[in-house]
Amino acid sequence: MTLAIWFTLGGALLVVMALGGSMLSRLPVSTSMLYLLAGVVVGPLGLTLAAPDLFDRTRLLEHLTEVIVLLSLFTSGLKMSVGLNDRRWFPPLRLALLSMVATVALVTAAGVWLLGLPLGVAVLLGGILAPTDPVLATDVQVDSPTDRDQLRFALTGEGGLNDGTAFPVVMLGLGLVGAHEIGAWGWRWLAVDVLWATGAGVAIGAVLGGLLGKLVLYLRRTHQVAVGYENFLALGLIGLAYGIAVMAQAYGFLAVFAAGLALRHTARVATEAAAVALGEATTPVATAATVDFVAQAHDHPLPGTATDLAVDSQHASAWMAHAVLSFNEQLDLMGEMVGVVVLGMLLWSVPWLPAAWWFVPLVLLAVRPLSVAVGLLGSSTSPLQRRLIGWFGIRGIGSLYYLSYALNHGLPEAHAPTLVALTVAVVVTSIVVHGVSVTPLMALYRRRKRTGRRQP
Repeated sequence: MTLAIWFTLGGALLVVMALGGSMLSRLPVSTSMLYLLAGVVVGPLGLTLAAPDLFDRTRLLEHLTEVIVLLSLFTSGLKMSVGLNDRRWFPPLRLALLSMVATVALVTAAGVWLLGLPLGVAVLLGGILAPTDPVLATDVQVDSPTDRDQLRFALTGEGGLNDGTAFPVVMLGLGLVGAHEIGAWGWRWLAVDVLWATGAGVAIGAVLGGLLGKLVLYLRRTHQVAVGYENFLALGLIGLAYGIAVMAQAYGFLAVFAAGLALRHTARVATEAAAVALGEATTPVATAATVDFVAQAHDHPLPGTATDLAVDSQHASAWMAHAVLSFNEQLDLMGEMVGVVVLGMLLWSVPWLPAAWWFVPLVLLAVRPLSVAVGLLGSSTSPLQRRLIGWFGIRGIGSLYYLSYALNHGLPEAHAPTLVALTVAVVVTSIVVHGVSVTPLMALYRRRKRTGRRQP
């Protein structure tokens, strides 16, 4: 496939999305479904303009999906603007820990008893399929930092957290198949892969995001420098957080999510502090009003507005956070397009298994709802919210990353086709069924919320 054809196809897809992307949001069709179809058309199942083999491109797939997930995790962190002591954090934390453990246990049991897989391979399959996807779940995530909806907040937080908390499970699976050192009785796995890698990843990202945010705000407010280049700031913070975390043998995914979260937290605290200094209110409503004002000014700027607000003592923090988020959201959308198109091109090389016909419904219709019920038992979420969270356990680029990571780090070749077939089957089915259902179900949820608010 020549470079000119790649440019033509890529450009055509981008133009189609620019012209019709907003229309898709009103239809029972997701952008990911369109990207998947485009990949299938380009590949051997269509026009055969490209024929990449999944088993020959595992390194490329690992690094490509790694970058895409990093961009999405940073974006998710930037959207989470509530304080760390807010009770709304409990549902996503419970989903990322309790529900994920339940998911791994149920998938592992199915792998051992129904598929006949060795324990280590079954645990690997559970780790690969446990994380929900922050890349493909944008339609059910918070759409702005001022969005306080519990359903969207829970799904956004879960997607940001469990892409990192799934790593210990994958490392345990690799250890059980002899591809990773876990120590006698798993002591090294618990000490290094769970406690150290998780804690250090969160700490590294939080420190970097907080310090860099404070430094930028100090330079802007005090010296009127370091203005603009928010794209450099976003990519630089992602690179620093991920690189330092990996060199410290910590989880880079958690570090990047924590960095985005810390940057947003720093901006929120600075906005509230500026309001106090000016004698204004610091309630969530007042802070949200400031954020909305800055967002409007950033997206529809008047002459001279950008420079003035970027260094203003009251608005500089909100301006910085919104500018970084706006840039990163665009990269996030581009990453989704590239990742899903590549998946569509790779489908021809997937060794489909008959077991996928019952395994995929088991994961999406039984394992996910049961694990959510366990994780949210006794929580403040409403029955409707729990049912929707149980349905929108979207699998996607994150699962493809963990699959390719396992393929490149010691997964026995005899079991590689099984894990590839089952993982890709779950991801493709998730893209289709969740893409079809997201628009009508979220519209129903909004109507139910409005009706509930009108009731006495």
